[in-house]
Amino acid sequence: MTERLNADATGLARGAALLAAGELVAFPTETVYGLGGDARSDMAVARIFEAKGRPRFNPLIVHVATMEMAEQVAEFPKAARDLAQAFWPGPLTLVLPLKPGAGFSDLVTAGHETVAVRMPAHPVARALLTEFGGPLAAPSANPSGKVSPTTADHVIEGLDGRIAAVIDGGPCEVGVESTILSLGPPTLLRPGGLPIEALEEALGQKLASGGDAQKPNAPGQLTSHYAPGAAVRLEAATREPGEIWIGFDGNCDGAELSLSPNGDLVEAAASLFGALRAADRLAREAGATRIAVAPIPERGLGRAINDRLRRAAAPRG
Repeated sequence: MTERLNADATGLARGAALLAAGELVAFPTETVYGLGGDARSDMAVARIFEAKGRPRFNPLIVHVATMEMAEQVAEFPKAARDLAQAFWPGPLTLVLPLKPGAGFSDLVTAGHETVAVRMPAHPVARALLTEFGGPLAAPSANPSGKVSPTTADHVIEGLDGRIAAVIDGGPCEVGVESTILSLGPPTLLRPGGLPIEALEEALGQKLASGGDAQKPNAPGQLTSHYAPGAAVRLEAATREPGEIWIGFDGNCDGAELSLSPNGDLVEAAASLFGALRAADRLAREAGATRIAVAPIPERGLGRAINDRLRRAAAPRG
């Protein structure tokens, strides 16, 4: 049975003690709930892969509490330092050269000479990292390839009994995972909670897109990911027979669910994974075989939403 801890001093101390003992503790970030394990412990990191059923070739994001901690694990060229100053703490992950002597388990980087690093903004995540006193490897706290968790209940639903504890910090504000960027040249590896437009403005240039589903150098690059149990159909202007329809804006009369009735992309991102879970439950109850999702604008956070939806709708192995 997985412990549910309060997000108070007692819960944080218990969570940090479990992490120090090599156990796994899920915790809220502003994006989604992360599944934390000591990034320096082979056993803890191996437990992350085991609990999630995650492929070993898929690297993990390392979460840090401070810039000082980040500089102990990764090399920061000027461009990376400028981006960290502009957007950390927040939903941006930087893929940087691994610093010699960082002491990570090799499983964290999946054999790459780079490491994905993030400084989360959520006060509970930052408090846990500070209490623990070291870097945490922390992918999303859900079975690999399934819908990401934005509440502690979602974590328990997917990982109860597989992890030691979850710290309940309420629902996540952003609702989609962090944006991932590599440098030299700047390349978008995964759209996410920080809009691409903000990065391009800070960098003074358009971003190229990269990533390799066969040998990913950062999370979120697998073709099929974030998938509910039912199949998913995108760009659905109407419902077809045997479907549960997720709408967007005010033009989806009759939709069972809506990402945002007012067409607000921030609200849509925050509700995305919860809506996919709810639609999956409705589909099971109604004997429906598919989830249909209304068109989402390809701008701002809409890019991250569409990325997650395309992967949810991809053919499954």
